[in-house]
Amino acid sequence: MTDSDRRIEHPDDPTMDELADRLSDLATSLDSDDSWPARQLELCAQHGVFEWFITPEFGGQGWSNVDVVRGYLRLSAACLTTTFVITQRAGACRRIAASSNAWLRETCLAPLIQGHRFATVGVSHLTTSRRHLNKPVLTATAQGAHYVLDGYSPWVTGAGFADWLVIGASLADGRQLLVTVPTDLPGVEVDPPLPLVGLSASQTGPVRFAGAEVPAQWVLAGPATEIMKQGSGATSGGLQTSTLAAGLADSAISFLECESERRPNLATVCRALRAEWNQLRVDLLAAAGGPSDHTIQDLRTRANRLVLRATRAALMAAKGTGYIRGHATGRWCREALFFLVWSCPQPVLDAHLCELASLGF
Repeated sequence: MTDSDRRIEHPDDPTMDELADRLSDLATSLDSDDSWPARQLELCAQHGVFEWFITPEFGGQGWSNVDVVRGYLRLSAACLTTTFVITQRAGACRRIAASSNAWLRETCLAPLIQGHRFATVGVSHLTTSRRHLNKPVLTATAQGAHYVLDGYSPWVTGAGFADWLVIGASLADGRQLLVTVPTDLPGVEVDPPLPLVGLSASQTGPVRFAGAEVPAQWVLAGPATEIMKQGSGATSGGLQTSTLAAGLADSAISFLECESERRPNLATVCRALRAEWNQLRVDLLAAAGGPSDHTIQDLRTRANRLVLRATRAALMAAKGTGYIRGHATGRWCREALFFLVWSCPQPVLDAHLCELASLGF
């Protein structure tokens, strides 16, 4: 089989099953703090996954939003860590592709799409993370033909493996900037990754900038007010995060369905969870396709609730075996907690807190 034969060109491509099976087989190897999905990302490159998110104009396949959601559902059901890393990689690629900076597109996109280089994003401090602080955690100062970065980006996935970082920074006048930063630039320091409860293998942690001089030719967008609303690429959270939650829930429900074949007492639970999942999938795809009756926040709340319940149900079905480190159900439960904190809008958090406190909402 040649590399071209292995490329997945639509969500129903039979090769998708091959890739999902390989990712699922390798998922257990990522349940440690010092691991990284290098082999998984290599397989995704071989199967053309990085082409899905970029238009043919720049060498990609240009999948529709609906097909991207379908692809993410399959991948996240196989391995959430790998798929999460891909979302951060794809976010960087999409922002570069959406930029008016032709030089940057020509320099970065081809090796990224082919899987020869890795890029990731650090923009959460412009949206949900650290916005409660009185001053920006990462600043940019114009200085001749450069922007000087000082501060830190608190949540960057895979920075230690990245060639380029797509970073958001704030100027003194309140405007913001998106810039691509080569990781070998003087003044850029990648901190050790944080020991997360789940998805530690995503190698997520802070990146610090101490007078890092970024040439203006690396600017993606801005300076502008509220740069994240300027259409400069995929936004954080939203349908993407809900889709990953649904994919993880699919794994847990599938486990329950297998168990129910020899344990009839699980059948009713399986049917109820699968029916809920099927409806969530329909609504996610509808929202990806255009105007929908379901808001982003509604879908996120539903996806969070489902993934938390489905993974706990799978752990309960596995009994004591599931509570032994290394079993998939225990890992799924820890991974499900991720969706309570990652790019989670305040109304969604409030809904979960009220539910936990048995308050009406």
